[in-house]
Amino acid sequence: MLKLLKHLSVYKWMVIGVFGLIFIQSMATLYLPTLMADIIDKGVVVGDIPYIWKIGGFMLLVSAFGAIASIIASYYSSKAAMGLGRDVRRKLFYHIEKFSLQEFDEVGTASLITRTTNDITQVQQVVIMMLRMIISAPIMLVGGIIMAVLKDAKLSLVIVLTMPILIGSILLILYKGVPLFQAVQKKLDRLNLVLRENLTGIRVIRAFNREPEEKERLKHTNKELTDVSIKVNRIMAFMMPVMMLVMNLTVVAVIWFGGIRIDNGGMQIGDLMAFIQYVMQIMFALVMASMMFVMVPRADVSAKRINRVLAMKPSFGDEGKEDANRSKGTLEFDHVTFHYPGAEEPALSDISFSAKPGEVTAIIGGTGSGKSTLVQLIPRFYEVASGSIRVNGVNIKDASQEEIRSKIGLVPQTATLFTGTITDNIRFGKEDATLEEVKQAARTAQAEEFINKMENGYDSTIEQGGSNLSGGQKQRLSIARALIRKPDVYLFDDSFSALDYKTDARLRAALETETKNATVLLVAQRVVTVLHADRIIVLDKGRIAGTGTHDELLKTSAVYREIVESQLSEEETA
Repeated sequence: MLKLLKHLSVYKWMVIGVFGLIFIQSMATLYLPTLMADIIDKGVVVGDIPYIWKIGGFMLLVSAFGAIASIIASYYSSKAAMGLGRDVRRKLFYHIEKFSLQEFDEVGTASLITRTTNDITQVQQVVIMMLRMIISAPIMLVGGIIMAVLKDAKLSLVIVLTMPILIGSILLILYKGVPLFQAVQKKLDRLNLVLRENLTGIRVIRAFNREPEEKERLKHTNKELTDVSIKVNRIMAFMMPVMMLVMNLTVVAVIWFGGIRIDNGGMQIGDLMAFIQYVMQIMFALVMASMMFVMVPRADVSAKRINRVLAMKPSFGDEGKEDANRSKGTLEFDHVTFHYPGAEEPALSDISFSAKPGEVTAIIGGTGSGKSTLVQLIPRFYEVASGSIRVNGVNIKDASQEEIRSKIGLVPQTATLFTGTITDNIRFGKEDATLEEVKQAARTAQAEEFINKMENGYDSTIEQGGSNLSGGQKQRLSIARALIRKPDVYLFDDSFSALDYKTDARLRAALETETKNATVLLVAQRVVTVLHADRIIVLDKGRIAGTGTHDELLKTSAVYREIVESQLSEEETA
């Protein structure tokens, strides 16, 4: 918590103001019982009506002053706490954006979402409470004890006897409840994960009629969270009854012994009434403190989860300063080997090839051969274990990630679109693109036809994830988004798989003109897509099993020949 509370330094004057206002409110609250005692002893008992009006009016003034201070303090404490939450959330998000895909795989997307939302909200709520109570509770506790002792020192022994019982009960309850807070957050992570999988994978779930099983999985996960939460709340539920019981027994004891003191002439009625009020204030201060002790451990768990993410360093740095423009439009792999974290075998082993502007280099291979992994290494989503990759003649480690990625137009294997219009999604590749550039990119990507058929054309709205488009339409918009950048290197990661053969052929023909000054790296499953590439690289179990043109590989590569024969007839192969 202390690490996160350092962010409050930006709002230090606001926090100091809150503390000052809370101090004023607390002093006003402590002063009121004394005024009430004066009204009873000097006004009601002797029948002095003017004195009652005078002190009563002054009490109203003190109450109003305290109320105004409390309202202003509430406003600024909320403002400081919300500001803290905003700053931490922004810092956390910016930090997460620097992560490589390895960190995302390690923590999990669902957990990162929980930490950015629920965990920060927990911290916000505690900060609001702390700003109000960190001054108020001690002042009310200490001030109440002092005022009670001043009213009647002997009667104060009742408080001395009951306070250890109350404090001991609170500590025992916290000891039992605090360890369960971390379990609650973990179960919440799990629930978010299951919900996210169900919502994003709804089509697959329905296609395989898995709704009952998924409902049962969600029910089980939800029940786990419910059970832990009930367990925590059941323990915490003891706190309020225990405190109220001790508080009421204390008041009964005060009235009992106070009555004896009045009967003996050692105390006045007004002082007893004031004493009862101070006892209530002391107990209420302990109640506030206990509430804070309940929330702080839970927020501390959340704070640790947030700090754990903030403390995570990307698995590789981004210190490169060189400009990637030494040899425009070139791509080179030099003995590249890559391992996924924890994997026994390398995903890619000793990969070497080079591609020049105007050339189409195709990557083909069976499932799990490392095709997509190879593509993901170029924008430096992962770090190579050995060897080097050069874009535009510059090692990708020697230039910043932003510099390298600005030279690349990537069309991922799974087309990802964002909420907004079709124009917005294509402009994602080039923010300042003109409408004519948007249309040209769509035309080249063979997307113009279906866009013009939509009700609002290029202004048609795309729903989250492009759920109102077909797979082929999403792929073509993803291709248009890469084309509009006019990068030096195009990366097509199995980007034509959802297209029919006719559209595939038209698209590749249109790409020849559009990409004549750039390198094209084309990953594909279908032989017809790579048939006319300048160079075909065959991957098998992470290694290069052959390099050459289609005709050359038919003669030299058994792996390629097997792929071709599995997809084409003998006449087509010939």
